[in-house]
Amino acid sequence: MELFMRRILPLACLTVGLAAAHAADEKKDAPAGPIAIAPLTRKDPIVYEKDVAPIFANKCQVCHAGNLTEGKFDLGTHAALIKGGKKGPPVVAGKAEESLLWQMASHRKKPVMPPKSENNPLTPEEVAILKLWIDQGAKGPVNDVRTRPKVVLGLPPALVKPVRAVAVSPDKTTVAAGRGNQVHLFDAKTGEFKKSFVDPQLKTPDGKPAAAAHMSLVEAMVYSPDGKTLATGSFQEMNLWDAEKGTIRQRVTGFVDRVVAIAYSPDGKLIATGGGAPTEDGEIKILDAATGKVVTDIKNGHSDTVFGVSFSPDGKLLATSGADKFVKVFEVPGGKFVKAFEGHTHHVMDVGWSADGKKLASAGADNIIKIWDYEKGEKIRDIQGHQKQVTRLVFVPKTAQFLTASGDSGVMLWNTDNGGAMRNFTGGKDFMYAVAVSPDGAVVATGGEEGIVRLYNGTNAQLVKAMLPPDAEPKKDDSKKEPAKDPKKK
Repeated sequence: MELFMRRILPLACLTVGLAAAHAADEKKDAPAGPIAIAPLTRKDPIVYEKDVAPIFANKCQVCHAGNLTEGKFDLGTHAALIKGGKKGPPVVAGKAEESLLWQMASHRKKPVMPPKSENNPLTPEEVAILKLWIDQGAKGPVNDVRTRPKVVLGLPPALVKPVRAVAVSPDKTTVAAGRGNQVHLFDAKTGEFKKSFVDPQLKTPDGKPAAAAHMSLVEAMVYSPDGKTLATGSFQEMNLWDAEKGTIRQRVTGFVDRVVAIAYSPDGKLIATGGGAPTEDGEIKILDAATGKVVTDIKNGHSDTVFGVSFSPDGKLLATSGADKFVKVFEVPGGKFVKAFEGHTHHVMDVGWSADGKKLASAGADNIIKIWDYEKGEKIRDIQGHQKQVTRLVFVPKTAQFLTASGDSGVMLWNTDNGGAMRNFTGGKDFMYAVAVSPDGAVVATGGEEGIVRLYNGTNAQLVKAMLPPDAEPKKDDSKKEPAKDPKKK
């Protein structure tokens, strides 16, 4: 099962298990020759967290950390690195020259990593450090807790353009989409491209303007209740944008890893974020929406990455979901633990409240949607309408209905009261990561691995337009080719 561990990030690749996207690089990636090994005069042993981890963070983790793990090879922690990916363990402890990781990083074996197209190879000194580290036994940190400095990233590879986050403005005029490290805005009625949000402070490794919203992938986004602010989450940061001007009001940093979930409180005064270091700890923060300052940092809320956060309709509770298979509820703003819901057999990718605050719905990587009675703390029912992991769940405000996106390319509308499928939003042809809806349910937007944002009429599931990246060549609109299908009809 190809688990969608939503949202993890940062830089060009150092891998053993390469996905098909790199096949083209392999053909054209004929290196000029092996990278020289600089002489090292040091006598002290190589220290993983000080000498090796920064190399991976700055040159490898866009393609090999968390959600974006090419070839299922994760360089986010020492344990994950040693385990390896599709091709098995990449390191032979004590024997660097027999280790695939070093062979590819030093350009002694194709495909070289990071890819030649990224123009950011390891230096001779870095090659020497990596070799010595492996020759010395490839030892990791004592507790294998990844270091958390602010990482200076390079741009993701141009081929990395999935839509991992979408949002619909409260006034139904705009659809925002996080495509790769870009934030694109579209007209919610016509689907026409309006503009991109760009952080002018971002630079490429060679000092040029990055023309991006974040240096890494946009993993989460949501509009404030008044529609004046668009919050976007990425690696170790969250930006609060002026939704009209496209300027950054607040840059919020200090996160240990990806910010993969964002929610505003109903009154718009608080923001909750979810994220954390995979396999290590979940991170839940409640922040002041006006200043970006942390109000509450909920410690040890989850033992693994937090993928979903949702305020209750009255704003007094915060529901969270994580890779530890739990749904949990905390008091707002203090963060006191209230109760937990257990039953999923895999990561819980998202969670939401019904309009009356009496029910919770959770989306699982076990392909199951669960409906919970909040007061009793018990499961009401399972909904098994998707064939792959359910990646996203969002309630239609003031109703008992909710939307889900799935790795089976489907987007569905469900009724919480009876678990029945109400509408099927067709057209997706690949893994779906994101779905958003307007306050009245009239506008629905979706996004996925294809890099296409689809705009639907939420009342009848008719496709309005499939929006390609602004720089893509125009393609024939597929709205006439893919009419909505009634899930009840065979």
